[in-house]
Amino acid sequence: MTISLYDATVPSFLQVLASAAGYLDKGLAYCAEQKIDPNDIVEARIHPDMLPFRFQIQSVVHHSLGAIEGVKQGLFKPGGPEAPDFGSLQKIVTDAAAALKAVSPGEVNQLEGKEVIFQLGERKMPFTAEGFLLSFSLPNFYFHATTAYDILRMKGVVLGKRNFLGQLRMKT
Repeated sequence: MTISLYDATVPSFLQVLASAAGYLDKGLAYCAEQKIDPNDIVEARIHPDMLPFRFQIQSVVHHSLGAIEGVKQGLFKPGGPEAPDFGSLQKIVTDAAAALKAVSPGEVNQLEGKEVIFQLGERKMPFTAEGFLLSFSLPNFYFHATTAYDILRMKGVVLGKRNFLGQLRMKT
């Protein structure tokens, strides 16, 4: 079986973006039930030396849609969409999913073999598109999605593994 670059990336990005949208919704509902300002979660951290919830969600978007865009441009830098409050975090996730749904398999598959540079300050790391997406962006994508999920759990939001996995792509 041959698997394409599109198949190895975009469906997983969409699956976890949908689950992130779901656990953000559950987080918002929890805040309403507990009479907590959802923006109090935005700067929550698991540990003082880790980046906050806001950064985790922004990174989920940046390592999915932003990674595809970076590969197209041949350059990926840290950053991503700014989202200072809970509502804007929800918006960037749904916007990223909508934009990724509009990306065609051919558009992604034609990127195979293309050079992409990851630039962090003055440091530049060369990759092929598939090396970058599969060895850098996908692991970062899952790391930040998991960390965001864990912060919500730490804050008391009732979530389970199914909330993280989202809609599985089972044989029909």
